[in-house]
Amino acid sequence: YHTDEVCQSSGINAEYGEVTAKDREKAKIVIDTICSMFSEHCSNQFCCEAVEIVSSSGSVMTPNMGYRTEVCSAKEMCLKSGITDLSSEDVANLLCRMYLPSKCIGDEVSVEVGPTRHDILHQCDIEEDVAIAYGFNNIPKQIPDIYTIGTEQEVNKLTDSVREELARAGFTEVLTFSLCSRDDISSNLRIPKAIDNAVQIANPKTYEFQVVRTQLLPGILKTVSCNRKMPLPLKLFEVSDVVIQQEEADTGCQNLRNVCALYCGKTSGFEVVHGVLDRLMMALNEKDYSIQQSGDPMFFSGRGADVILGSKKIGHLGILHPEVLEKFEISLPCSVLEINLEPLI
Repeated sequence: YHTDEVCQSSGINAEYGEVTAKDREKAKIVIDTICSMFSEHCSNQFCCEAVEIVSSSGSVMTPNMGYRTEVCSAKEMCLKSGITDLSSEDVANLLCRMYLPSKCIGDEVSVEVGPTRHDILHQCDIEEDVAIAYGFNNIPKQIPDIYTIGTEQEVNKLTDSVREELARAGFTEVLTFSLCSRDDISSNLRIPKAIDNAVQIANPKTYEFQVVRTQLLPGILKTVSCNRKMPLPLKLFEVSDVVIQQEEADTGCQNLRNVCALYCGKTSGFEVVHGVLDRLMMALNEKDYSIQQSGDPMFFSGRGADVILGSKKIGHLGILHPEVLEKFEISLPCSVLEINLEPLI
């Protein structure tokens, strides 16, 4: 905000102000508020002169100093605020105390919103001013007619248990981005068709954030790539959501809670991630699981397996293929375990 003292041809001293902003609406709010405050000190009190701004898109008069009228139900405002002993006249008087000139029209209240109250957008904002003027501490406390008992979701309980078990096993938790590039979940993992099941961003700003991840593995591999100078072995894990397309869902997609654990060292460490799987299943008291050899192309030939719970595949584990490691600029062998936790609830 910038001001200059100017002298008009009539010899009257005046204050000229200008506001620069990236957002036209915010600039309008600022100039309306400042002019309202300054006008109190003018010789002709509460008067200001508008300026015409001419641009290539047209001309506009500013400041606008606009007033608008909102008509609200006094009964409804009191009901939503929890106040039971106010008439429409009382509501109008309370709003006047909040610099919102009001008058009664039967059971309704007509409220005049001036240029200094740009925070009043909807009726709920007026209801808040009624409660403030009445005093929050004066509103009687009531027990709701309907009550609910809050509880932690089962998937979050399971997530916390898995985190604790992996931390006890010496693994370090990481938190990676939910978005990644198309290549990270497809060609970089040697699974080109995986992109068909991914939720894609309509207008991605960068190459790194094109789709929502369908696996946790790409984020952990990027973490390993950025921490290659750290002491070996690297034992990392993440428990978070992935998103896949689901036509039956209302949103067309579905969130799944996955856990991914990775071992990176001078040896592959397949026995380590296999032990992590056994430890998790033991901790969750789950005995009806098995592993079967997998032909997943992301794994080294003959070194990958599917995790089967009952008769349903819930994940996989194995030694990553050298081409996958090369795509993420990793020169050491890595073994990974990734399973969906929701069938274990």
